[in-house]
Amino acid sequence: MTSEHDGGDGRATGRPAGTGRTDPATAAFVAHRNLLFTVAYEMLGSAADAEDVLQETWLRWAGVDLDDVRDHRAYLVRITTRQALTRLRTLGRRKESYVGSWLPEPLLTTPDVAEDVELADSVSMAMMLVMETLTPTERAVFVLREVFGIGYDEIAEAVGKSPSAVRQTAHRARAHVAARRPRGTVSPAETRDALAAFQRAVETGDLQGLLDVLAPDVVLLGDGGGIKQAILRPVRGADKVARLMLGGLLKVPAEVSMDPVQVNGFPGLLVRLDGELDTVVAVRLDDGLITGLYAVRNPEKLTRMRRRTALHR
Repeated sequence: MTSEHDGGDGRATGRPAGTGRTDPATAAFVAHRNLLFTVAYEMLGSAADAEDVLQETWLRWAGVDLDDVRDHRAYLVRITTRQALTRLRTLGRRKESYVGSWLPEPLLTTPDVAEDVELADSVSMAMMLVMETLTPTERAVFVLREVFGIGYDEIAEAVGKSPSAVRQTAHRARAHVAARRPRGTVSPAETRDALAAFQRAVETGDLQGLLDVLAPDVVLLGDGGGIKQAILRPVRGADKVARLMLGGLLKVPAEVSMDPVQVNGFPGLLVRLDGELDTVVAVRLDDGLITGLYAVRNPEKLTRMRRRTALHR
């Protein structure tokens, strides 16, 4: 498939090239493209891989006889899910050899994502990491059922299992996620306030101010992908995390600036060194305190932070 345009980072967007007239297959694919991307991204945690899945989905969709398709949306979601499941199993093998902690690829999201509370929660970095603990099939079932409200029969066709097996998988995945997800609903305003306090403390070197916003059991994860320097293992505990962050900034031989942005539906920070994008910081909040800090430095995962990504349910 050719691309009508690329996404600004040289990657094809999975959207067919126009010829002056839109055929029904192309029109249906384009109409549901943001939904399909969201499904693939939530399953994979990687925008780059989600785009590849959309390419594969289009190739299969282009060969379908639409006269035999009753529901275009359901059929496209089914193709996307199957392709994403195949890729998810490949990703699992790649992650085993990944250097340091693997974090989801952050997205600079549009304002409407934050307004859809359930969608924002499902794509938050904290929730994406929780979903990483599910098996590929559990993740597919959870995403399709809990996020997109797709029926068990449709999910069964997408994952190649019986509806009763899908119900059991959904119950198991739901319980697994509930035990690990952030405690209580966190509003964007709460996250914004916590990040503002965090930013002030880091910029002023205020150790106590930083300790005040960090939970005692806070965990810091860094993802450099073996390309950029980053902590290789999680750092736990407010004192260790605070001293590591403030000490690390003192060693940076560059001008550091932080800008608040929308990362995966919630407030996050862009960290620039001498004006160049260096790190994306997202947080997990529990009971008003930061319990998770996620710092993505791998440059291969930062290309989506140069333009907004539209997500859709």
